[in-house]
Amino acid sequence: MLFNSIDFAIFLPIVFILYWFVTNINLKLQNALIVITSYIFYGWWDWKFLSLILFSTLVDYVVGAGLQKQENQTIRKMLLWTSIVVNLGFLGFFKYYNFFLENFITAFTFFGTEIQANTLNIILPVGISFYTFQTLSYSVDVYKRKLVPTTDFIAFAAFVSFFPQLVAGPIERAAHLLPQFYKKRSFNYLLAVDGMRQILWGLFKKIVIADSCAEYANLIFNNSADYSGSTLALGALFFAFQIYGDFSGYSDIAIGSSRLFGFDLMRNFNFPYFSRDIAEFWRRWHISLSTWFRDYLYIPLGGSRGGTGMKVRNTFIIFIVSGFWHGANWTFIAWGALNAIYFLPLLLTNNNRNNLETVALGKLVPNFRELSSIIVTFLLTVFAWIFFRAENIGHAWHFIRDMIGGLGTKNGYVQTIHLVNSKIGLALPALLLFFIIVEWIGREGEYALAHIGENWYRPIRWSFYFIIIFLIGMFMPSAESPFIYFQF
Repeated sequence: MLFNSIDFAIFLPIVFILYWFVTNINLKLQNALIVITSYIFYGWWDWKFLSLILFSTLVDYVVGAGLQKQENQTIRKMLLWTSIVVNLGFLGFFKYYNFFLENFITAFTFFGTEIQANTLNIILPVGISFYTFQTLSYSVDVYKRKLVPTTDFIAFAAFVSFFPQLVAGPIERAAHLLPQFYKKRSFNYLLAVDGMRQILWGLFKKIVIADSCAEYANLIFNNSADYSGSTLALGALFFAFQIYGDFSGYSDIAIGSSRLFGFDLMRNFNFPYFSRDIAEFWRRWHISLSTWFRDYLYIPLGGSRGGTGMKVRNTFIIFIVSGFWHGANWTFIAWGALNAIYFLPLLLTNNNRNNLETVALGKLVPNFRELSSIIVTFLLTVFAWIFFRAENIGHAWHFIRDMIGGLGTKNGYVQTIHLVNSKIGLALPALLLFFIIVEWIGREGEYALAHIGENWYRPIRWSFYFIIIFLIGMFMPSAESPFIYFQF
């Protein structure tokens, strides 16, 4: 079920009414309702894959209980590895089986040995990368005795399957989300209103910004050989706004929806395109995944505590694994490696934690140095996104070659101007400008609309909201558009 669908627009109010007006008499009933409705939400896509979520839930619940009772370190390690093998085994089979098989065949063919093997027609379960990491972190934390395992299976099942963040995050830690299922929840009007505002802005990001940019990013990337360098650069720019609007829009809707039910999810985006260096960008982009890899991979590897060689090794491991997490394609590995190259100079010169506060805090505009740093960081990010979006490494290479080689040509600028005038007109540039301004003004809040309009005269504030609602309705596509991260 998509957040930007009529189905969800009907589903959410029904669950809200049942949650607050029918099952509110008992906490276990509320948690059971969350489990049932979450399974309905996920099963709307394909009910057959509900068994994967249920099995993963059962395994990690049993592993957690066993780890609590068991003192023998060998048996505790066996229990932990059971969780790791089950979770990563499912993920590896559904997501990476064909990738490894194809590359295995290619490698042997390169050395002159022909191998006959058939790939499988495997359907990737939506959200498997997210909920497997969520349950896996529970087992690891219990193993390290950082968390007391739950004895409430319904609460644990609700934690694993909680529908707002089930298929594309944020990837929650059990220490943060699971205890919220133990406590009686009371309806909070102000919290619900705040949630609705965040849902509104998330829908604007997805429908008005991401889907509009997608139309032209797809046109340019899918026909890149036909376009000039300046048009290809425009396509990369459109994709940068598409993926940010799409994924951060999903996170806003997920977090806002959870607030309607009295839950607090972790922040997943913190205005990353206003970052002054790549290290700051990665502290602000997909925060739940970045911190997951930091805590469960980077730090156990030694982090940045060792010598230069270890720092370089760990940085490349964390970024390449992060890239590979996104998909079974060498383009994602190249994207991760490129970001590692961006990041290393900051790490090796101890400048990776220079920009911890919000840019131009308390100011209307940044100074020249801040603005320059933002622009350079953004352009580096846009360049890296080319690998993320390309069909394969060859496509990425030709796209970059044609883009750089074709910049500055008169015919190229004419083609770009023609594309903008004939296909996009003034609407999308104006919308992107509006979007950037609102995000900039609201950058000190939890999300862009968190504090904008707080002190405005009520009719003006509501007029602002109705403008956003009008734009969402105006740009709503005729066909439902899935979120990019559903494929990961």
